[in-house]
Amino acid sequence: MRVRRDGEYLPAGSPQQRALLCMLLLREGRNVTVSELIDAMWGDEPPSQAVAGTRTYVSRLRKILGATTLVSEAGGYAIRVPWDTVDLFVAQDLALRAERARTAGDRDLSRALISEALGLWDGEPLANVPGPFAERQRTRLDEWRLQLLETRLDLDLEAGDHADAVSELTVLTAAHPLRERLRELLMLALYRSGRQAEALAVYADIRHVLVGQLGVDPGPELARLQQRILRADDGLKRPESAPPPVRADIRPAQLPADVPDFTGRSDQVRELADRLADPSLRVPAVSVVTGMAGVGKSALAVHAAHALRSRFPDGQLYIDLRGWDRRPVEPAAALGAFLRSLGVPDERVPDGEADRAALFRSALDERRLLFVLDDARDAAHVRPLLPGTAGCATLITSRARLTDLAGAHLVGLDGLPPGEALQLFTRIVGEERVRAEPEAALDTVTACGFLPLAIRLVASRLAAHRTWTVSGLAARLRAGGRRLDQFQTGGLGVRTALDIAYERLGPEQARAFRLFGLAEGPDISLEAAAALLDLGPFEAEDVLEPLVDTSLLESAAPGRYHCHDLTRLYARARAERDDTPDERAAALSRLLDFYLATAARAFAGDSLGPLPEPAGHRGLLFPDRRTALDWLESEARPLLACARQAAAGPGPGRAVDLLLAARDLAGSGAHAGQYAEVAGIVRAATREWSDPGVLTLPGA
Repeated sequence: MRVRRDGEYLPAGSPQQRALLCMLLLREGRNVTVSELIDAMWGDEPPSQAVAGTRTYVSRLRKILGATTLVSEAGGYAIRVPWDTVDLFVAQDLALRAERARTAGDRDLSRALISEALGLWDGEPLANVPGPFAERQRTRLDEWRLQLLETRLDLDLEAGDHADAVSELTVLTAAHPLRERLRELLMLALYRSGRQAEALAVYADIRHVLVGQLGVDPGPELARLQQRILRADDGLKRPESAPPPVRADIRPAQLPADVPDFTGRSDQVRELADRLADPSLRVPAVSVVTGMAGVGKSALAVHAAHALRSRFPDGQLYIDLRGWDRRPVEPAAALGAFLRSLGVPDERVPDGEADRAALFRSALDERRLLFVLDDARDAAHVRPLLPGTAGCATLITSRARLTDLAGAHLVGLDGLPPGEALQLFTRIVGEERVRAEPEAALDTVTACGFLPLAIRLVASRLAAHRTWTVSGLAARLRAGGRRLDQFQTGGLGVRTALDIAYERLGPEQARAFRLFGLAEGPDISLEAAAALLDLGPFEAEDVLEPLVDTSLLESAAPGRYHCHDLTRLYARARAERDDTPDERAAALSRLLDFYLATAARAFAGDSLGPLPEPAGHRGLLFPDRRTALDWLESEARPLLACARQAAAGPGPGRAVDLLLAARDLAGSGAHAGQYAEVAGIVRAATREWSDPGVLTLPGA
């Protein structure tokens, strides 16, 4: 259930509110009573305030849709929208037109109309809409989609597209093992592809499933098809015709539109252009743009590709591989799409991935093409799609670093510099509003972590609300608990992108990611991370490096790790949901123990006297005083951040110990300001202590 106005997704509200909207829409403008709406949302067990709740949901929807869209009449409600803007009704109209075309004998038109109808599907129908009415509709729509797929696949076989049909039917029969019509189509597609034994194996498999699970034999249609295949019935074979030739005159231009307000990244655009269009290369150029979700990889790739169009006169091909979705585009399917775009007729497209890859490389001979492979999963995902001809180039985007892709040139993306971030915000919001509140605008992009996706989402929301102020938006972004929710619009947002990455993690990496987000500070060392995770350094590195490879963590230097501010917020939210308070407290306690124990060793024998060593951690060993001071210098900011965090909690005495360990740093003046700031925090937290003198700075 999504609501769009002028191409922008609007919030549809709570689950029950979406269920109410679902009921109104599927009644196609007819009146729906309050009792019918209550039954649709809650069934036989409505809450005591169901009537009042229903009216509240209607009121909220009116604010979103407009009073003339959702109207009251005859004691109920109805919705008034142009029905050609509702995807479901558009699909129903297309399916009706397809049936008429098939009856009239125009099978190509019928096939095209059904394909267009199926293209309107986007995931599960009515996903996350609760209530018995939505559940019944979900079942109905799933069944209807399968019927459309079966009709289109039947038309595909009539048109001779056996190879592609085999691939699609194999997936569908695995998902719906008891559906006999899909098995029948798969047997026919295999037989027409010259794979008689595999076609008969499909029949044996469905018979085994039906007899084993239901105690029945396959239906008469399947049984007759099996017998016809055994007899090699000529009626099953489609008349052969000479396949049309490969067209070499096609110049595909598939790049998506460039982002009109693309901002900054001039150095990266220049670097990609120099690499991809380098005339001295004797091999196909490959560049990979990597970075965390929302950092602008796709926008940069498309912008750079447009800048390079004139350098690749034979065309530009683009595909979204959806590598981080649950159903990515596999290499064989991508190769099939590329071959057709390059002028290879369907009849000449082989069935297997290896054969398609070989034909793909042959089709590129003496051509100069640019390929953009967006959102790759890993190196194996794109390796079969790489050209073999010098003069062609491939630009890949991925959250993974793809370090095992031989010869690839890597471009890592971080958040925008503050000036460019502010420039992007200004282009979307307008100069007048930013000029009126420049400090609030800078606060806003800072709260976005300078992440282009986050900036674009909040700026677009502000631009759509002329009565909002920039300072009001900045205040909402500073509100800690729901800050991530501000960077979400419909199915697009930072949280959605991080959800996809997090769900692919194994249990060990997921735990490490959650606990890592608990620690404050700009970064932490491998040894500190090991203490936080309760692992040895080698085990910690094995767990953390995959998180770096998938851009959930960053490593600017060997043995040091940090994460983006918004990623940290997400990790903490996950930790609060999946880890107990004791587990979270224990992780932070281990980190504090590490710093205390190591500081105690660093100051052993100093005039301050040794600090008490925590029992929970032995700390690092230092061969000499210089090494100890170097450690204190390199760890000053993480150490002070840990002190702030400990002082903010109950019983800040251990934070005071940590401050004492660090106070020599204040003597050099390099970190005096930070030390004094944390000392003030601890002092404020310990005003009731009987001995406040313990907080006095030397010479202060």
